[in-house]
Amino acid sequence: MKVSLMFRSFRILVFVSIFAAASCGLGLSWNGTLADSPDASARPSLEVASNTAPSTSVKPADAARVVDNYLRKEALVDADEAARTDDATFLRRVKLDLVGESPTPDEVMDFVLDTDPGKRKDAIQDLLSSAKFGQNWARYWRDVIMYRQSDPRGTVAAPSLLRYLEDKFNAGTSWKEIATEFITAEGDVRENGNTAIYMAHFGNGEEVAAEFSRLFLGIQIQCAQCHDHPTDRWKREQFHELAAFLPRVQVRAVQNDEGPRSFQVISRENNARRRRAQANRRRPTGREHYMSDLEDPSSRGTLTHPKFFVSNRSIPKGETDKRRRNSLAVMITAQSNPWFAKAFVNRIWAEMVGEGFYEPIDDLGPDRQCSAPETMDYLSEQFIAADYDVKWLYETIANTDAYQRASRERRRYTEAAFAANCAQRLRGDQLYDVLTDVLALNTSNRRAGNPRARRNARNAFTAVFGYDPSMPRDELTGSIPQALYMMNASTVTQNVRGNRADSALAKILQEFPENDDAVTELYLRCLARVPSKDEAQTCRDYLAGISNRREGMEDIFWVLVNTAEFLHRR
Repeated sequence: MKVSLMFRSFRILVFVSIFAAASCGLGLSWNGTLADSPDASARPSLEVASNTAPSTSVKPADAARVVDNYLRKEALVDADEAARTDDATFLRRVKLDLVGESPTPDEVMDFVLDTDPGKRKDAIQDLLSSAKFGQNWARYWRDVIMYRQSDPRGTVAAPSLLRYLEDKFNAGTSWKEIATEFITAEGDVRENGNTAIYMAHFGNGEEVAAEFSRLFLGIQIQCAQCHDHPTDRWKREQFHELAAFLPRVQVRAVQNDEGPRSFQVISRENNARRRRAQANRRRPTGREHYMSDLEDPSSRGTLTHPKFFVSNRSIPKGETDKRRRNSLAVMITAQSNPWFAKAFVNRIWAEMVGEGFYEPIDDLGPDRQCSAPETMDYLSEQFIAADYDVKWLYETIANTDAYQRASRERRRYTEAAFAANCAQRLRGDQLYDVLTDVLALNTSNRRAGNPRARRNARNAFTAVFGYDPSMPRDELTGSIPQALYMMNASTVTQNVRGNRADSALAKILQEFPENDDAVTELYLRCLARVPSKDEAQTCRDYLAGISNRREGMEDIFWVLVNTAEFLHRR
């Protein structure tokens, strides 16, 4: 035990020394940013690729270099680029982004002390191979889909949606295949997670069509539902031609004798077995879509046939539901449709770098302005060439200089895009996992062994801290209930204490008898970095005025989990 403690203390001493040396020698500021950018003339010259989509993709690290070259060519001319972020900040950022967790103190020290120049590339690959990658991004897409649901019954499909996406992302399934399965989905919504979009809108063809366009094309065509789009070229007729692919889809309640009530996504085809029209009723006319008549809302409206607004491709009249949805899936995911790849690339780039090529992230289209069109085209073309390999895209983005730059405040729109990374608020599920790890709730919470209790605790937490991840980042702000929870909730206040032998703080106080070492461990645990000189001195002065060491450390622990830095990834 003494040998282990001496070795760990020695590692912390070396780690802090290296961190301090880096601060003095390279202009490292208190928040871990470098004051001076590397000389631009020292960067390697890279050829600019053509705008023709290649037949095979390049390796992620190579694609990342070309992406950076494009950005400097078209967006970062004469820009004040932020320098490469330090190793500790990078590790926390990439681990939160890819698997939704913060690194442990040992992981931070091991990474910073590692002299291998390829350690960042290796760390990215290791995280992508973790099963928690699928879990983290399944939760993200669950929120993307469910926060826009138009029917509250849609939440029934949320658990199966999570399972479905987690399996798909971890298995390396292409985004093209996932999108196709969403569009052509059928079956029980509690079992088949790909039915979630239909369930979220209870089979309403117009709502589902709008969501398919938003999610898979990044185009807000729902604005053309009642009138021609006010700012884009899309016409009202085009919206209803898209909805005409989906009128034969139905969500139907089913009674399960052995479990809770569920719903099924089915095709409702018109056939001869349907009851004949009574004398005083209209004759059945089939399952087709009608564009309402705005001047006569009581009328049926205009019969509209399926046509895809991006390519103007149509299908024969009267096709079955299966043929319609299969055709729609083919049209949306076709290589000739650039918006399918661009929508995914733009969304993931924004999540990783903090700003999309298009803003908001789900409002693209030929009439929208792209901040770096050549970069977007190249990255989208390579994503297509990689057969829409999701992990290829994450690995490419994480290897770019754009991703690995130090973070700054969100830029003004007169400033260059992507000169720095942007700090991001943690999603509710990410913050829940980070908080439970930091406070060691998995071992100290009496209900931790009860899966249902854990789910209820997570759901209650995300109800307070969750948000729609498609919202513009400028609109994401903290709330009073969130602040009150972090300051006063028993989950926090009881678990920052060190009066229980199995608590996180009690173990730190026992393992690190010196206050400076214990404070360093708390900073590493909460923020994945060591305290600055000013922060260390502030803690030192505060503890000197407190007669009870444990209570003083409890206060510092509480303050750290209530900082903006803890609630964000920078």
